[in-house]
Amino acid sequence: MSFKITVLGSSSALPSYKKYPSAHVVNMHERFFLVDCGEGTQIKLRQYKIKVSKISRVFISHLHGDHFFGIFGFISSLNLLGRKNDLHIYSPGDLEKIVYTVIKKNDLNFNIFFYRLSTDVKQTIYESKSVKISCFPLNHRIETYGFLFEEKKKEKNIKKEAIEKYKLKISDILKIKKGKDFITPEGKLIPNKELTLPEQKIRSYAYCSDTVFEPKIIPYIKNSALLYHEATFTEELKITADKTKHSTAGEAAEIALKANVEKLLIGHFSSRYKNTDIFLDEATKIFPNTEIAEDGKVIEL
Repeated sequence: MSFKITVLGSSSALPSYKKYPSAHVVNMHERFFLVDCGEGTQIKLRQYKIKVSKISRVFISHLHGDHFFGIFGFISSLNLLGRKNDLHIYSPGDLEKIVYTVIKKNDLNFNIFFYRLSTDVKQTIYESKSVKISCFPLNHRIETYGFLFEEKKKEKNIKKEAIEKYKLKISDILKIKKGKDFITPEGKLIPNKELTLPEQKIRSYAYCSDTVFEPKIIPYIKNSALLYHEATFTEELKITADKTKHSTAGEAAEIALKANVEKLLIGHFSSRYKNTDIFLDEATKIFPNTEIAEDGKVIEL
């Protein structure tokens, strides 16, 4: 099943002609989720040929402009395209009031449901049969949240030869799929692992938007297949990072190392840097499996 992330924007507050503000699209099992919606997001969606009609849920980390100013154009374009399906938006603060100050609710052809995030711990905010999405608090200048996208554990698949060999009934199969062992009519116990195929690895993606170095998030993102963590500055501007409540590339790498993630993706680079190599050099000294978030980059888990 598909699980891939497309970077739409990798810049911080000031966009450039090469880098747009923060936005990612997560494709989980062909269900599409938009994470942050900086200015110009809808342009990038078109550029990278992502069908906006497939996006049903939007997750906004915080209400700084470079993370949500694109929501007005995004909603307006959906309306012009004739959308009828509901749109669900998750955000801290009163985003609903802000949106309807700019857009007239009665002019929309579809319903928008707003969910106001407010928690001091990790909290599940959306769940389906195969997907679970959680939010957790970050440490920034205003109320800010990170998001964790996880696959749910699937039932085990039974070996076809086991069904024939032990003449398994449907009731037996249902129990075995849930992890139970099987006892033959003669009383012999057949371990579950002999009856089932190896379990598929559960994949997860953690998105950590604007935040200072915050060890409290480590338990929430532990063992993620991919961690996106902001890295606005390099170590030489750590004082500025601390003052503005942002992270350096080295600090993002420390979080990745302590959380035992498989891969780190860093972005949200300050516009004062003309070359991102310095970020990569700083991060890889601590966490070698680090990549730069570039607009248009696609990572498949």
